[in-house]
Parts: sequence; structure tokens; C-alpha cells
Amino acid sequence: MVGSGDFGAGGLHPSSITVLPVQTAGVQHAGLGCSALVHAFDWSATSMGPITGWDPAVRAAVELVLSSPVPMLLTVGDDFVVVYNDAYAEVLDALHPAALGRPAAVAFGAAWEQPGLGDAIQQVHRTGRSILEPESQVQFATGRSEPAFYTRGHSVVRTSRGAVAGVLTVAAETTHVIHRLQSLGELTARLAGALTIDDVTRVVLAYAMMSFDLDHCVLAVDDGLAYRYVRRIRGEMLDEVDERLPPVWRRISADPAAPAVAAAESGRATFVADGEPLAAVASDRHERRVRSLAALPLRAPSLRGALTVGFRRAHAWLPAERALLTAAAELVAQAAERARRFEAQHGTAQLLQRSMLPEHLPELERFRIAARYDVGVDGNAAGGDFYDAFHLLDGRLAMVLGDVAGHDVRAAAVMGQVRAALRAMALTDPAPPSVLAGLDRLVGSLGAESRNEEIFVTVVYGVLDPSDGSITLASAGHPPPVLRRAGRGGEPATAELVKVPPGAPLGLGGRWQTGSVRLEPGDTILMFSDGVVERRDRPLNDGLDALVAAAASSPSGDPRNLCSLATAAVEGTTDDDVAVLAVEHALAMSRSATLQVAAEPTSPSRVRQWMTARLREWSVPEAVIGAAILCTSELTTNALLHAGTPAQVHIDLNAERLLVSVADTGTRGSVIRAHADTLASRGRGLGLIEELSDSWGTDPTVRGSTVWFEMLLAGKARA
Repeated sequence: MVGSGDFGAGGLHPSSITVLPVQTAGVQHAGLGCSALVHAFDWSATSMGPITGWDPAVRAAVELVLSSPVPMLLTVGDDFVVVYNDAYAEVLDALHPAALGRPAAVAFGAAWEQPGLGDAIQQVHRTGRSILEPESQVQFATGRSEPAFYTRGHSVVRTSRGAVAGVLTVAAETTHVIHRLQSLGELTARLAGALTIDDVTRVVLAYAMMSFDLDHCVLAVDDGLAYRYVRRIRGEMLDEVDERLPPVWRRISADPAAPAVAAAESGRATFVADGEPLAAVASDRHERRVRSLAALPLRAPSLRGALTVGFRRAHAWLPAERALLTAAAELVAQAAERARRFEAQHGTAQLLQRSMLPEHLPELERFRIAARYDVGVDGNAAGGDFYDAFHLLDGRLAMVLGDVAGHDVRAAAVMGQVRAALRAMALTDPAPPSVLAGLDRLVGSLGAESRNEEIFVTVVYGVLDPSDGSITLASAGHPPPVLRRAGRGGEPATAELVKVPPGAPLGLGGRWQTGSVRLEPGDTILMFSDGVVERRDRPLNDGLDALVAAAASSPSGDPRNLCSLATAAVEGTTDDDVAVLAVEHALAMSRSATLQVAAEPTSPSRVRQWMTARLREWSVPEAVIGAAILCTSELTTNALLHAGTPAQVHIDLNAERLLVSVADTGTRGSVIRAHADTLASRGRGLGLIEELSDSWGTDPTVRGSTVWFEMLLAGKARA
């Protein structure tokens, strides 16, 4: 080991060191930086001795450290006296400037004992061999919220006589690289759960803006002869509701002047460090201000697209950053390809399923009908649940809900045959035992024909007489309906399972008996498939009890509201399809009106004017009118914006409530329920409905979806 005399004539032996406070450093810290602090420090009190007596090689090493913009630390002597530069002072954080001139064990405290610092420096000092640590993490400041990562190189510093004088540590912070690699892993995980192109787009834009602190980001994919894209720019105000809504897609032509189109068509990435990369195709001032841009192709067997990211300042796209962006683009392309295949399969399955269900339910003067169907499993297969309601020749109403076991095209095909046969039989002889007996023969024949004795079909079928509200029911192995009784004389509503004689499932040659129930004004009957109440590892009775309780606690007997409540009544998820059908005996005849809305900017204004005039004509309280118009306007805007198709606004008013629905014919699917603490500039309709309505929901239809809300009028004056 080198002695104190190796540093200079005035050097002290390590055993005689007295550690003095860095008084001069403390005074000069604010204005002079580490170079001034080192030259003003009283080194005579350390093992290094006065500066004037330092070995030339040691002095040169110190000057090198102080002049470098890279974080450098020099530890000198057997006690590792600390010298560092301004860049390393930032690493030390609160330990600077007190650490300067102190032995490392004293200057760094517990950090000196952390792996990658004290042990590495002592090893180099002892052996004279350099060490490179590709990645190390040393926490100097205990108050830091996030640890910093560094690549450190430790090399020996020798005196002019060749003896070991100390160790030079060069630290390059790699925290941002580590974070980007971690975020790439998070991107992979999130893309794995993205089912649709919309899902992929939301994940990618959020990742890119957060990981690279961008000013501009675009994801574009081909759409037949043209391209469509979604853009995110710095400063956009997005809340939870916005993030859950489908992104707003815009169309662009296949113009090769557009970097995104050029990358998608050529399959080659381009990087512009400084210029006007979007000048030829800029649509607004945001794009004209972009100076640096990276355009990465997204290429897959059935997809062409691009991801572009940019800044409003000059930016050198370094090799490591280019590699990271390229890797991210490859992940995005694979996810988008999977999403496109899923959407194609999902759309086919949905269309097949819904084409076998009635597109419109019957309308009666004193009875209201609603139904809902949700695809189970992964939404990518057709199922066997079905519902139907239709007028019989004598004016009565037939209503049915059934379940064919299975989640494939075969189950859907059997379902279609059973539903069609049921209609034909009911129009000939609507008596429930006769209809079920005919269906039993049909299912048995289908099983024998396919040499498959495992066709399992259950049905609950009823006939409603609108003149008195009486219903005659029969069940073929199906759960009994739920009957919600409206409260009378101020009493709360109640609910119970209808007592229907149990019968064998279809195809087993059973006999069926009927039960009866009467719907009084305000009452509602709810038919449902077993997917509503069955959950894994839970008794069936628990699900039935939860459904009955949900029906009893419903604020109204409105059938659409009950269908929505039923699908969410039982906790947990189900792999099965879910079908519900509800019929309400209305307290009084309702008033209704419908407006067809074109997909154009002035349509929300037309809806507001039309709805205001109609509700005032019906003497609806002004408070209800204002809230309803606000919610309807927002829903109409969202439907036109995201579905891009004409919409239909329907209002229905009775003595209890105002029901408003907005239907489109797009493919956005179900809207996810989300509580919104704040209102967003786009998509705030869901937050408004959550706050202003008594209940709301979304119903998928044969083509498109319907979002509706209900406002109760109890206790409010009306004509």
C-alpha cells in the first residue's frame, strides 16, 4: 500500500488523521462548484496533505475529475479520501458538500457498505485491477422516492513512482434506460391482454407518451384502400372515462409524403433529428411544430401500419433508443395482428349469434318488454342461449328463454332450429305443454340424426294474456323466472321465484305441467339463463338469492333496468352466455317518441331542441328536462363520434320514470361502466349519467349498441 509520503511532502499518515468539518466548502458550495471547493479546502488536515505537495499524477487525476462533465469520484489513500466533481455531487445529493475531503467510510456512511461501491473500490485498490459494473444501484440519499441505476467503471490511479494512489470511479447513470426496459416489459404484459385494435391503441399511446415524454404520437393502421390513425399530443386532458372510451380514429389517404404511410408501405423506419417532417401533411399547428420524428413500420401478415413519435425540439435518435423503439414496434405489430384476427372472428360469431335473436321486440299498450344477451367465454364464439317474444294469432304474447349447452357454432345452429320450431308450433297451438312436447321430439330427432345423444336443451315458455296480465308457464329443466311485485300503499317492492312445476330438459321424452301467475300493474317478470346465477365453487341457491334480492331492490320495475341489474346481480365472472327477458305490466300507458339522427356535427343540437319541445309538451319537470337533455346530448355526441354512424334517440315517459336510449349501428361494443370523479372534455357523458340518472346501462344489439338511462319522477309534478 502507498504511504502518505507518496501524495506530497506535507502528507500525514492515515493513523494520525483528524477529520475536520468542511467549513470552507460549506461557505462556497452555493456559488463556486466542486472545483472551487477543492482548491479552497484545507487538505493539510487529511492524509493527502496540502495541495502544493501532491504528487503530479494525483494532481492530474484530480484536475481530470473536476473538469469532466461525467460523474467522477476519486478516492485517495488507504482511508479513501473523497474527491468528486459537480456531476457526482448530484449523485450524492444531500451528502454534498460535507463528503468532500472525508474518508469514504465517514463521508458515505451506510452507502459505503452497499454492494458495488466500497467493496469494489477496495478490491481495485488492493489488486490494482480495474472493474466494470454493467449495472449497480447505490442509494446515497435515503429520502429518494426511486433508486438510481449506474454503470460504474473503477480503475486504479498511480503516483508518478508507480505506486497505487487511489481509485477513479466513473459513473454513467442508466436509470432512464432501466425504466424504459421495465416499461417495455409492462407494454408486453398489457398488450397480451388487448383484445381489439382499440385496446392496442390505448395501451400503445399511453406507453409511448409516458416512457419517452413525447410531444406527438400517432398509431396508424391500414383500412382497405386508406389508413386510419389515432393521435395523442402533449397537454391533452384525459381522465379515466376518456381512457375507457373507444379512441377517435381519423382517416388519411395513402399519401407517401406522410411519414406514417411511407413507413407502413415501405416497411422501413425513418428518423429525423431536426427539420419539418410533417410539413407536407400537417393538419394543424401541433403537427407543424414537430421538429424531430421517428416513424416505425408495423408489419404483419394481415396488417400494415406505423407508429410515429416526435418532439417539438431537435432530438438525436441514439442507437439504443432506436433499438428500443424498433422492439416496441414489433410488439405492437404482433398485438395488432392478433387483435385484427380476434375482431374478425368475434364479429362473425356476434353476427351469427345476434342474427338468430329477434332484432325488435313486440310493442304493447300496457306492457313493456326488454331483453339482453351477453356473450360468455372470450366473446369469440357463438353460444346457445336465446330469447324470443312474439304476438300469437289470438292477440296473446308468447315469451321464451332457452339454453342449448355448448359454446360453438353447432350450439348456435341447434339454438336457431329450436327457436324457429318453437315459433311455428306456438302459432299453431300455443299451449305450453304442446309446444314443449313438439320441441322435445325435435331435439330427440336432432340427437339421433347426429348420433349424438348429448344435446342438452332447457326452455322456459309462457303465454301472457294482455287483457288481465295472466301468464301460463311451463319449464323444461330451466330455472324459474323471478317475479317482482311493486310496492303497494307505500310498502317496498318484493321479489320471488315463480312456482313453475319442474320438467325434464328437451329430448328426454318428458311430460310438462303448467303454472300460472298474474302481473298486476307495476309488476315485472324476469326470465334468465343459468349463466346469470351460476358461478364456479358457489351453490346455485346463492346466485338465485342474489338475483331475487337485486330485483326487489330495483328502484323501478322497468324491464330494461331489470335486465341490466340481472346481468350484474351475482358477484364474480361467468364463462357462460347470459340471456335475460323481462316483461312489465305498466301502471299507465306511456308516451314515446323517436328521432333519427344523421352523423353530422349539427345533430346534437337538433336532439336538444327536439327533446326540449317534446318533454315540455308532456309537462315533465324542468329539473328533469335539464338533466335529461344534458345526458342525451353527451350520449348522442359519443355515439356519432365513436360509432361514426347515424343514431336513434328514443324517449319513453310514464307515471314513474323517463327512459332515454341512444342507439347506433357501429361496432364499438359494450360501454364499460366507470365512475368519473371529474368531467372530461370528451366522453364526459358516462360521468354525467352516473351522477344524474337513477340507473343506466348498455345493451348490445344485432348491429351496434344502445346506451340508455332512467330518471325517476316519483313525487314530482307532471301532467
